[in-house]
Amino acid sequence: APRRRVAVARVVVALALCAVARAATSAHATGVLVEDDGRSGARRADVEVRARNRETDTEDAMATTTSSEANDEDARTEEEGDEDEDAVETVDDEDAVETVDDEATTTKTTTKTMTNVEAAAAMRTATPRRARALTTTRAAATEETFEYQAEVHRLMDLIVNSLYSNKDVFLRELVSNASDACDKLRFSALSDPNAMGGNEELRIKIKGDPEAKTLTIEDTGIGMNKEDLVSSLGTIARSGTAKFMEMLQSRSDGENLIGKFGVGFYSAFLVADKITVYSKAASGDDDKTWVWESEINASSYTVKESEEAIARGTKIVLHLKEGCEEFSTGEKLSSLVKTYSEFISFPIDVWAKTTKEKEVEDKASTDALKEAWEKKKIEAEAKGEEFTEPEPKPVKKKEFEQVEEWTTANNDKPIWVRSPKDVEQESYNEFFKSTFKEFLDPLAHSHFAVEGDIEFRSILFVPGMAPFEQQDMMSKSKAIKLFVRRVFISDEFDESLLPRYLTFVRGVVDSSDLPLNVSREILQESRIVRVIRKRLIRKTFDMLRDIAAREGDDYDTFWENFGRNLKLGVIEDADNRKDLAELLRFTTSKSGDDGELRGLDDYLNDMPEGQNSIYFVAADNKDAAEASPFLEKLKQKGFEVLYLLDPIDEVAMANLATFKEKPIVDASKEALDLGDEDDADKAAREALAEEYKDLTDWMKATLGEQVEKVEVSNRLTDTPCVLVTSKFGWSANMERIMKAQAMGDNRAQDYMKGKKTMEINPASPVIAQLKKMKESGVAEAADNCQLLFDTALLTSGFSIEKPSVFASRVFKLMTAQAAAAASGDDTVTPEIV
Repeated sequence: APRRRVAVARVVVALALCAVARAATSAHATGVLVEDDGRSGARRADVEVRARNRETDTEDAMATTTSSEANDEDARTEEEGDEDEDAVETVDDEDAVETVDDEATTTKTTTKTMTNVEAAAAMRTATPRRARALTTTRAAATEETFEYQAEVHRLMDLIVNSLYSNKDVFLRELVSNASDACDKLRFSALSDPNAMGGNEELRIKIKGDPEAKTLTIEDTGIGMNKEDLVSSLGTIARSGTAKFMEMLQSRSDGENLIGKFGVGFYSAFLVADKITVYSKAASGDDDKTWVWESEINASSYTVKESEEAIARGTKIVLHLKEGCEEFSTGEKLSSLVKTYSEFISFPIDVWAKTTKEKEVEDKASTDALKEAWEKKKIEAEAKGEEFTEPEPKPVKKKEFEQVEEWTTANNDKPIWVRSPKDVEQESYNEFFKSTFKEFLDPLAHSHFAVEGDIEFRSILFVPGMAPFEQQDMMSKSKAIKLFVRRVFISDEFDESLLPRYLTFVRGVVDSSDLPLNVSREILQESRIVRVIRKRLIRKTFDMLRDIAAREGDDYDTFWENFGRNLKLGVIEDADNRKDLAELLRFTTSKSGDDGELRGLDDYLNDMPEGQNSIYFVAADNKDAAEASPFLEKLKQKGFEVLYLLDPIDEVAMANLATFKEKPIVDASKEALDLGDEDDADKAAREALAEEYKDLTDWMKATLGEQVEKVEVSNRLTDTPCVLVTSKFGWSANMERIMKAQAMGDNRAQDYMKGKKTMEINPASPVIAQLKKMKESGVAEAADNCQLLFDTALLTSGFSIEKPSVFASRVFKLMTAQAAAAASGDDTVTPEIV
């Protein structure tokens, strides 16, 4: 019986909710009538019909829910405690009905209420308890759709002061717009021969007026009528070029169009506080010239018919800001055109001062000649002789003067857009020297084009010499000049297009697919950039292989200038490490006196039978490397050894690790593999180790923590002993380099220092004498052992931590020898070398 009461209560709640929905619907309909009195009657009727349909759906859903719950109640058998909880829920439901009624009453008095659609949807999808929770809250406000709004003044401020970091780019943007206007007219003329209006010339003119503080950019392109001015210049971020390109999607003619963001025009406010635009459309019914004008802090603009008529195209007049007067001088404007717009396909004329040569009369020289001629004439007449010499002509001299006139600032043609077979080598050399300010011809070039989903053209050069500021080359590299449809964008893209170890390469990339930010100053990461980068790296390696394959010293010249860059690439670029390894060159034990550079392929080709590894030793110079005791056995066996003489070499070889399946081994590290060893050699080596085991154990005990262990060496033939390091620690050379680092971390030295192993040469008389001294119990044996260790430090490339102690041991030995010689004792302690 209690559960049936609960079911009945829930039915009551459901009916109450239906009533609330009806009330909300009525209130909403009233609100709609009040707020939208101007709407048509058909619209109101449609709203009411849909509301009634929603109410019917809600009632059906509630009835179904109630019936289902009643059936469930008959099937349930619960404990008494659960019945009490249901009773509490029933009370809560009744309270909720009261609350809902209050809310419904309040809703009737407001015009903002839950819509009948929302109420019905909530009732259909919610359980009774969920429906109760929904209705106990205040009904949600009517959903409305709004358009984004913007403060024009603030938006313009962001465009001018945030998008661009360099004022100079304003001219690039305006010239690009002018170029697009000329291109549009050229395209239009293909379908409309009258578009040109009898004037086939397409040009861009730039003129500054320092006195009036104005700058004028004029083109003879397609021009704009009044509607174009309003839609293109009056709508921020609307690109007329982008719309034009959409019309040309099925044609390839639009590939030279530049603009696409629709904000480049407003970059003029970087240098101007007022912009006036005169424009006349090339075709159409409107043959008037219109003027568009706006100021930097204004949120509006004006358009009116111009009193000044122009033949065709657009003329932009910038009223320069205080402090921007330099942009009205011809020298500055010519420089900017050369930098950013040198390869625009239309001629760009700049009003600038040029130096002209002219001939003028040299009055002093002319007077001198005339004076001499007259003197001769007088003398002849005095003698009664006939004088027939003609009077001298005025003497001319050359003078230079500054003349203001129109000069074309973009005479150079972009050779990368031409086919490589149509470009001569001399043209490549001249382009390289003029574009990158070099004075030597490049060692190699690569001219190529990529077509398909991603299209770009490029020319890469390998310079003939390293720049003088090579130490800053990688941090301030301007290796690749990036163009978008022949307009220079930037040459400061860090490692986006080339890794830093290839920053010595110079080149041009021109693409219309590059994902630039709006200011065109930042190259954004994308698949296109990765594809271009990969292709540039591959083409660079092709050029370097071509240089390496040439006869002569071209590759030696390259290696002298840029070899360290390739070693850096071995460290940083794991993906291309194999290609870089083939380009490495080293001085080796077979280089001879002339220091011939040899590659790893040459090394492998000359490897004798039985050699399994590629050996190297690091040193400060070639002489030190040749004198290294680590190489004694290797030289005896005829194994070639690479001399690593640059500080970066050892790190590069550690990263390379192998070359064509041959391990690269440091000859100064422990467990040196000397190639194939037969059973007899192995047995002899093990017998020597056993014979000298007592000595090596004693030496280890004597030296203590200074060495990890002492063992018999298989790499020495003459030197008494050496110190080798563990395979995974620093070598002596690397330890010295790391100590010399000004900003090095001294804490790293504690765990990166290689553990030292002392290897002794049993064939050395010094070791034989030490063995006898130890077996005889001579007191000086321990001092001699320590002195052997100190000398091994020096010959192995380490530094002695306590030089004074080492010196005292040497003096002590010398004193003992002197005393023995003075007393006539024939027993002399052998000198340790």
